[in-house]
Amino acid sequence: MEQEKKTGKIVDLKVLKRLVGFIKPYRGQFYFLVFLTLATAVLGPVRPWIIQITIDNHIATGDYQGLVNMTFLLFGLLILDAVVQYSHTYLSGLIGQNIIRDLRIKLYHHLLRLRLKFFDKTPIGRLVTRNVSDVETLAEVFSQGIAAMSGDILTILFILMFMFIQDWKLTLISLSTLPILFVSTYIFKEKIKETFNRVRNAVSNLNSFVQEHITGMSVVQIFNNEEEEYRKFREINTEHKRANIRSVLYYSIYFPVAEIIGASSIGLLVWFGAGQVMQGSIPEVGVLISFIMYINMFFRPIRMIADRFNTLQLGIVSTDRIVKLLDSQEYLPDNGTYEADSLRGKVEFQNVWFAYNDEDYVLKDISFKVVPGQALALVGATGAGKSSVINLLSRFYDINRGEIRIDDVSISDYKLENLREHIGVVLQDVFLFSGSIAENITLGNPEIPFDKVQQAAEMVGARRFIERLPGGFNYNVMERGATLSVGQRQLISFVRAMVYDPKIVVLDEATSSVDSETEELIQYAIEKLMKGRTSIVIAHRLSTIQNADQILVMDKGEIQERGNHEQLLDLNGYYTQLYHMQYKGVLS
Repeated sequence: MEQEKKTGKIVDLKVLKRLVGFIKPYRGQFYFLVFLTLATAVLGPVRPWIIQITIDNHIATGDYQGLVNMTFLLFGLLILDAVVQYSHTYLSGLIGQNIIRDLRIKLYHHLLRLRLKFFDKTPIGRLVTRNVSDVETLAEVFSQGIAAMSGDILTILFILMFMFIQDWKLTLISLSTLPILFVSTYIFKEKIKETFNRVRNAVSNLNSFVQEHITGMSVVQIFNNEEEEYRKFREINTEHKRANIRSVLYYSIYFPVAEIIGASSIGLLVWFGAGQVMQGSIPEVGVLISFIMYINMFFRPIRMIADRFNTLQLGIVSTDRIVKLLDSQEYLPDNGTYEADSLRGKVEFQNVWFAYNDEDYVLKDISFKVVPGQALALVGATGAGKSSVINLLSRFYDINRGEIRIDDVSISDYKLENLREHIGVVLQDVFLFSGSIAENITLGNPEIPFDKVQQAAEMVGARRFIERLPGGFNYNVMERGATLSVGQRQLISFVRAMVYDPKIVVLDEATSSVDSETEELIQYAIEKLMKGRTSIVIAHRLSTIQNADQILVMDKGEIQERGNHEQLLDLNGYYTQLYHMQYKGVLS
């Protein structure tokens, strides 16, 4: 399985700039968060200073009233600090959740606009990871990353300021172990960064594998391949476990080491400070006590910065992936301005060439014309290019050369939405969403009244079977229509096409996977759907297209023969061979 890698700078400033750019809609809240961060950074270091004054100026001198006053002051500062901490935590989380909500909507909207070619080559599980896991990571960045890390840095600076103001010698003694902490923090940061990248890759691969194989579970079971797929899953899941265990290992080593370094600093401070007090070099005991508090406060944010830096780094990786997806230009340009209220249904392909990949053409110089109300059939072996023709008509892909015109207007001149609302497509593999039959027919369009749904179902002969189901049109078809037969799903797809009343209908292998009885129902639906409309039909069963006005016989992306059923039989060519192969039992 393909691995995604992230290399380069520790912090990519360009990606970081894009990350910070997500804050713009919430600048007012963010500025207030900055103020709260500054307040948090100041309130913490003030407490040891207040305690030092209380001990040296009031307790040591027996000033009871002064002690009471300082106690109330300290208590007030604690309450204020608690309120500020609460506001800071809540606001940073609120900003983070607002941002990921906006980003998820933006990302999903972008996915809806991407061309099908993009989805052909991108694992769905990876896109799910981008839209769910990677976006969720950014919430931690804004709640535990940027704001919290900024607050830690400011806290450290204020602590150093108070320490140097009180006694620079004690400060230098207290910070003598700092180089060891910096080295261990740097090593931890690099190791955990590498591990986090492995974790993200493992999550992406796990999502891709699970999504793909659950979707294709029928194939796995048909070919009795459960054990092999189970083995593959165990390998991917084991890699995921290893990556997480390695991160736990680094945490379990780093934090005890940091604690030992912090305790060593306090030990040095007590040893040196006590000697100075006994010699009279430090007149106030409160200074020594406040320094012990400062050391505890100083090392905590340094330890947290390493962790939060990696949260930020993980956010940078996720942001880079999200940004690359958002910056993807693999969408059909919708530059058309022409908008038709209705169509006559004239379709014309003029010297069309098309390739899914570079110069590997699947359609070569295709030309044909379908007049309004006429039925065109496409026949040929698998891979002949039939489905590519209908994909191009709806602009699911853009052509390489030539031109496609509807009602004498190039399809690239139409607004994409307007073009597709006039073309009804019924595919062989019908996709139904989890929900009711009515919701699958209207696709949630509130402008389609329920009586129109019923009328369309009546017209194509599907209403009877729908109303026999529990709940009728409110029957839940489950994911991908699992509770319905192939024929029933196909009939619902005809109702879906009919309810939008298109002027051009496209039928792709609409009867290739059903029994003879169901085929009669579907054939009836096809006749109703095609009546008065321009139709393009793909079918392996020649019985479904013998009445077509025009039949194109395709092979290897080229049109080999054209004409109606009788004309093609008279040619005694490819179509005739195909006809005799399908009807040899009847004709003999």
